[in-house]
Order: sequence, then structure tokens, then C-alpha cells
Amino acid sequence: MYTRRTFLIGVGSAGLAAVLPPARGSDWPQFRGPDRNGISKETGLLRKWPAAGPKVLWSVPVAEGYAGAAIVAGRVYHHDYDEAKSEWLVNCRSLADGKPIWQFREPREIRPNHAITRTVPAVDGRFVCSLDPKAVLHCLDARTGKPVWRKSLVTEYQATIPSWYNGQCPLQDRDRIVVATGGAAILVAIDKATGKEIWRTPNPNQRGMTHASVMPAMLGGVRQYLYGTLQGPLGVSAADGKLLWEFGRKFNVAVAPSPVAVDEERVFMTASYDAGSVMIRVRREGGSFKPQCLFDLKNNEWNSEVHTPIVHNGHLFAVGKKRRGLFTCMDFDGKEVWTSEGKASFGLGSFMLADGMFLVMDGSSGKLHLVEAGGTGYNELASAQVLAGQEVWAPMALSGGKLVLRDLTRMICLDLRG
Repeated sequence: MYTRRTFLIGVGSAGLAAVLPPARGSDWPQFRGPDRNGISKETGLLRKWPAAGPKVLWSVPVAEGYAGAAIVAGRVYHHDYDEAKSEWLVNCRSLADGKPIWQFREPREIRPNHAITRTVPAVDGRFVCSLDPKAVLHCLDARTGKPVWRKSLVTEYQATIPSWYNGQCPLQDRDRIVVATGGAAILVAIDKATGKEIWRTPNPNQRGMTHASVMPAMLGGVRQYLYGTLQGPLGVSAADGKLLWEFGRKFNVAVAPSPVAVDEERVFMTASYDAGSVMIRVRREGGSFKPQCLFDLKNNEWNSEVHTPIVHNGHLFAVGKKRRGLFTCMDFDGKEVWTSEGKASFGLGSFMLADGMFLVMDGSSGKLHLVEAGGTGYNELASAQVLAGQEVWAPMALSGGKLVLRDLTRMICLDLRG
């Protein structure tokens, strides 16, 4: 039997209520934020930065990786690893000063394989749900860090861990956590409070787990969960897990970006290694859905390698690859509107939208750029060197004017309201 160990550290936790306040509008409770779209509801952010850049509120060392943060009720939750003790960690720390509140530890042998840590936990006022590098799903008490339940996707669903470890972030949706497993199921929905399976989607064609995360959508008036496989995107009924549609389109080696619904009919999917991108229409006809290709950008025409595009004002925005690393605005017909060519390049950096501005990270240098969210051209408002650089690929998190981001070995918090 696997031994679990939990450590409570820091001060003040004993006086908190049994349940933390529920997630607020300014929280960043999971991967890509509260609505899973990479868009923050924050306002009042600075449009110009001091010469030295935004103020650094705190900075802490982290194990080598790309594990971004979730932020709920003034607490930062993120994954980490203790190489000396071979233990996988979930950290909870104060957003105000970065001081630790609690830390969950579990013995786990994880050797560096293009870094170690990945993924963002899903958090509400009661639970922290974390999917670790070896595809074990943990549910912890958000107040104390004590384990509530645990499921190995490899053991329970015969999942195969993708190359470079699991990169999927669990989807938090109302009372459930939804993850893609591969193996015995395509997707499974699990009750957050009990760990009991609500439904599973059968997997007769043996679709494997990728690095993509499950995304919510409303298509044809039906709530769905979208997932991207090496064989193309698919949609599953949120109500009962029924597979509603699949679109056959081969992707290469790895799928990291997640498919996104750009409206109530269209779904866009892109992936790594010159895989290109595809836009499909998923139209409801009678009792079934009929996916149809609208355009297919082959090879080097355009793709995003790591991060999921953001849909904003009738356009798609992403750090993409016609020439690697250009921040790109593209219309829904697959036509390039503008790029950052000649002005800035971002490697494989992450990006988010807040208060009418994009925050875009140079994934090679650790320089953060503030870009106006317009459809007419690349208009940079500010930039600052905020991290040392080297594979600054982790997704960012924003709450209360505080931006949490990291490079391979350090996590920092910036004040974006001054």
C-alpha cells in the first residue's frame, strides 16, 4: 500500500474557518482561469510600468519544471518536487507574501525528463484537485492540505503516461473533476467530495492520453467537454459522458494545446511539431452532431506548440509558429491579421488577457511584455525583465492585481496595480 505523508507548516491556519471562502470573481482557480479561457476579470491594471518593471512582492525557489499556480481566497496553490527526498509536493502559500501555509508530500520517484513538474491544480473553497506527473489524481482539503481521496489513472483506467510525463490539468466544473484517461475510458467525471465516478466515456478506439486538458463548451445548445487526441478533437456530453462526435485529423508526436470552442458551432485545435491547425464546424442535425472541416492549416502554415489560443473579439491570439515565437492575431477563417514580427519574439512563452491587455512572456529570456488587445496591430505598452529566463513556459495566474509566474527554478509574484 502506498504511504501518504502530509505536513502542515506556517502560521495562522488553525484559526481559519473549516471551509475557505468560495472562489471569487478575481480568483484564478484552475488552468486558464475561472472560465478556462485564459481571460482574467481583473481591472485597474497599470498600462505603463516603472523603468525597473512591476514591483516584485515575493520570490521563492521551486524544483525544475513548468507547474503554474492557481489562486483562491488569497492563497497560491502549486506543484513542486523535492529531489533530495524523492517526494512530490503540493504547496499552499500566501498570495500576499509567499509564505508557506501547508505542504502535501508523497514519496514518488520522478527523474528529470524535460524538467519534472507540470500542471495547474483545480481549487475551490473546499478542495484542491491535482494531477501529478505520473497521472495520479489527488484531492486535498484546501484549508489543511490533508488528503481526501486519491486515484491512479494508470491503475484504475489502464492509462498510459505520455512522453515527458503527464501535462494535463484537471477541469473543475461545478461538483466534479473531469480528466482524460485513455485506456479504459476517454474521459471520466469524478465527484469532488467523494472521489466516486459519475460517468465514463467508453474508449473502443483506444484514444490515448495527451498533454491537452479537457475544455468546457456549449455546442448546438448542448454542454460538452472537448478533448484533443493525436487522432483529432472530440466532444463528450457533460450530462452523461456520451461521445457526441469525433473529427479525424492526425497530429504529430504530442498534443499540448487544448481544443477551444470559438463560438457555439466552431472548434479550433492546434498542436506541436509542425502539426498545423484545424477549424471545424460541429453542427447539430437532429439528434446527432456532424463535424465538418472549415479550414486546415498544414505543416508550417500556423500552429501553437505549447499554449492554447485565446478567443477575443472575433479573433484568435497565440504565440504561434509560422516563424516560431511570434505573437499572432488570426481571424476565424485562418487568415493572419498581424504578428509581432520585427518587434518581439516569444519562443514558447505563455500569455493571458486582462483589462484589455495581453500579458505575454518571452519563454526564452524571461522578459514580460504588455500588449494592447486590439485587432489592428501589435502595440506594445510596456516590457520588463522579470525572470532569469530559460524555458519560461509555465502558464501565469492573476488575482487581486498580483501576477504569479515562474521560470524553470523560481516562482515570483508581481504587483500589476502599483
